[in-house]
Amino acid sequence: MLDIRNLVTSDYLLACLIPLLLLVLSLQILGNPRDLLDVIFGRTSKSAVGYFSVQRATASYAQYARLSRRELGAMRASYKRMSWAHRRIGYDLGYTKKLARLEESIQTNARVTEAIASLAREEFPEEFEPSGLLQTEVVGDVSRVRESIKHFVRDWSDEGRAERETIFGPILEVLKSVSPEERAYMRVLVPGCGLGRLAWEASQLGFQTTANELSYFMNLAFRFLLSEKHTERPRQHILQPYASWFSHQRTADALFRNVAFPNVVPRLGDKFALAEQDFLSLRPPEGSNGGGYDFIVTLFFIDTSLNAIETVEHIHHLLRPGGKWVNLGPLLWTGGGQAAVELSLEEVLRLAEMVGFSVSREDEEGAERRRTVECEYTADKTAMMKWLYQGAFWVATKTP
Repeated sequence: MLDIRNLVTSDYLLACLIPLLLLVLSLQILGNPRDLLDVIFGRTSKSAVGYFSVQRATASYAQYARLSRRELGAMRASYKRMSWAHRRIGYDLGYTKKLARLEESIQTNARVTEAIASLAREEFPEEFEPSGLLQTEVVGDVSRVRESIKHFVRDWSDEGRAERETIFGPILEVLKSVSPEERAYMRVLVPGCGLGRLAWEASQLGFQTTANELSYFMNLAFRFLLSEKHTERPRQHILQPYASWFSHQRTADALFRNVAFPNVVPRLGDKFALAEQDFLSLRPPEGSNGGGYDFIVTLFFIDTSLNAIETVEHIHHLLRPGGKWVNLGPLLWTGGGQAAVELSLEEVLRLAEMVGFSVSREDEEGAERRRTVECEYTADKTAMMKWLYQGAFWVATKTP
């Protein structure tokens, strides 16, 4: 009897009971034993929010105005820390009016970003249902939203026409070399399609085209254009895409200029499909010519791979025998050791040959000639600074 009393009052019993009490409490909160195990072992559950997921992208679009105004508040606070004399000079220069214009610009852009967030909740209601777990607010990424805004300009405005002609031109030239009669039976895949303009252009040539994109920052913005409810006519929407970055601007008017979009209205159809998934999860389409795609077009894409070898192998796998891989872009690998391999251009071309491609040469004639294309990426054409890429263009044929 004494031993039992000692056990009841001992530290050993307390040490056993406390974890048990915590377990019961956790089950009460989480509502599902599986959820608790997922939390303990770090497994991904339905409630986990991926970086490029619908939930995070929607939260980012919804929070665009709030996060941008927070930055504006910091800018105003910095201005107020100056001496009275310097604040007076700033006032005479019109800087306070410039900050007021930024606030108006945020509101202009928010009309689009909030509409995108609203559309996401309409089209993915299941992603926003309570999961039984403690709900925490998803913190938005305003920089990704601003990137998408610039893609509206690059892909779907008159202002982006010159950049599109430079980077789309060599690719479309290869596709146009196919006779119109043959195009109707050919399949084109554009992975990492962003806001989908290049893929849409391929579909307009008569190819059965699939636009593929993993990031819902891009997919939601593209859905906004594809939606008959939200985008009915050309130049319906207005953005001030460059207002968030005061650096390298020649004038305040250039900084806050309006850009109307879209210059044409895209729609999905028999010739144009959207695959919102990881490129590596795609499978070859069935059909004639042994199955597979006739063309895979990668524009500013292969250097987004965390494993470029796997990506090139998968391109090869998805193509039919004799199918062509058309590429244009730089090699801006994800840094910090995140990319498994960071290859030079020479190594990428050797990899393509090792996998089973015959790569076009620099001394060839015609549209498929391997060459360097000097290009920009979502550039501000009026700014005092330009990023110029020496993009590598090639066509690689899958050898039988």
